[in-house]
Amino acid sequence: MAPLPIVPLPRVMPARPERPVQSNIPPTPAERERLRTLARQYAEQTELVPPLPLAELQVHAGELCRREGLDPVYTEVTALLINNELWRETLATIPYERRLLLLPKCMRVEEHCPAPFDELGLLCKKCGLCSIEDLQVEAEKMGYAVLVAEGSPIVMAIIETGRIDAIVGVSCLNVLERVYGYMEAAAVPGIAIPLLQDDCVDVNVDLDWIWETVHLTSDDQTRRLDLGALREQVDGWFNDETLSEIMGPAETTTEQLGRAYLAAAGKRWRPFLAVALHQALQDDPSCEIVDTIRTVAVAVECFHKASLIHDDIEDGDALRDGSDTLHEREGVPIALNVGDYLVGEGYRLLAEVEVDAERRAEMLALAAAGHRTLCLGQGDDLAWAHAPKPIRATEVVAIFRRKTAPAFETALRLGAACAGAPATLHETLTAYSDALGIAYQIRDDLGELHETREAGEAPERRPTLVWALAHEAAKRADRKHIAALWTGDATEDPMAIHQRIVELGAESRAQELLTAYEDEAIRSLRELDNANVKGLLRRVLGKIFDELTIEGWCSEHEARNAAGREASLAAAG
Repeated sequence: MAPLPIVPLPRVMPARPERPVQSNIPPTPAERERLRTLARQYAEQTELVPPLPLAELQVHAGELCRREGLDPVYTEVTALLINNELWRETLATIPYERRLLLLPKCMRVEEHCPAPFDELGLLCKKCGLCSIEDLQVEAEKMGYAVLVAEGSPIVMAIIETGRIDAIVGVSCLNVLERVYGYMEAAAVPGIAIPLLQDDCVDVNVDLDWIWETVHLTSDDQTRRLDLGALREQVDGWFNDETLSEIMGPAETTTEQLGRAYLAAAGKRWRPFLAVALHQALQDDPSCEIVDTIRTVAVAVECFHKASLIHDDIEDGDALRDGSDTLHEREGVPIALNVGDYLVGEGYRLLAEVEVDAERRAEMLALAAAGHRTLCLGQGDDLAWAHAPKPIRATEVVAIFRRKTAPAFETALRLGAACAGAPATLHETLTAYSDALGIAYQIRDDLGELHETREAGEAPERRPTLVWALAHEAAKRADRKHIAALWTGDATEDPMAIHQRIVELGAESRAQELLTAYEDEAIRSLRELDNANVKGLLRRVLGKIFDELTIEGWCSEHEARNAAGREASLAAAG
């Protein structure tokens, strides 16, 4: 295989010791999001008017928990979440420069933190050892006042100055409840984000939740969009009736097979991204979805499903998502032809989209460029499979960059082009998609590491980041065993090899790199001046990776939040 370009990996901080999430906070991002959604719906249905006393909020929280069959242990956090929803729209209208971000000092890495304290709290030295630096720099750039301190006296003193109209507070539940009375008495709008345990040492925090709240603004009209409902709506287009409406009748066997494969279950992330980005660029993002972007979304899924058919043939896979692959059912020649047919359908649909000629040409060029890059990435993968051998982690990431990222980039940029977005936005979408695609593929690698296999069943041979990291970390004897995974000469039980990979730290390193690339995707949006697109893409990232939580991995670990920073513990002295 020709040498691949060496792409530096983001620097990752050493992980802290893993700590349990406290029992009265939902443990996973998906569970917390569900609880927040229930609180939002309850606040809307009951039409409560803030401020409400904490005792009254807790009564409502108890009612919600009983109604939804939730564990009563979540009553306290549910009360705060209901209060958050009561103030959310008010907070969105308050300028950033009239807001305070209050962070707890226990977010720092206590044993290594070089920052001193004064009467107002921690004076961050921006060493990069924890999340505080990123939050403080970004929030202050937006106009926030930021304090790294906690406790009711400081909050009361700040309220009394009259210079702050709203507070975003991060702390443990008991501190948030103590502070609540002061904010209620002064009718100060606030959103509280609880830490995930309350012992004030090496705390865990849902960083995505903080970022979402810090960036909340009425300028972002997509903040009210129900992304889950939008995704369900997109998924609902992939049935015989709607596809026939968009694509025309399926008259031949090839068309029928292609249509059936297109309608088969799938995640639909790529058509969803195209539609979501298009809606964010409308004057009213919640407006009815027009036929033009619906056609583009189906074209995007045509390209994706064609790539799956071809991948399965090239990799010799008999199963996909537990079912026989198309070439197993129909034979390679027919499956290959159906894949080619779907590629052609994708281009036909784009060529027929009812937009002006310049935008139509732009979309066709975008699809062709993405198709070409994806094939080059798949070519790198196939060339490696022809002569498998250990490769470096940077080389694996280079394959991901060409094999996985282009599909996300093409979907987003097609949605943007359909809406007539400026060229500057396309530059941001390229950077965002690059990081998103790499993170998505790393997540797949980690998921495969935890797949259940029969005794003695060997894992699939392909360039994986986890194996590359393990090979780089291993000493000579272990390197030989890990290299045997790639060449197909492994004689050890897969569980024993898995354990060796874990012991070498490759799994945790890959998890940290996953978060580093998630962070990189967020950083790519910093200079974006379109509040709708910026807000939407932040939430999309969280939605994709919250749903793809890997079993057994505490995704809230502070090491996730520190991943990707340039500093290191050694640099801290």
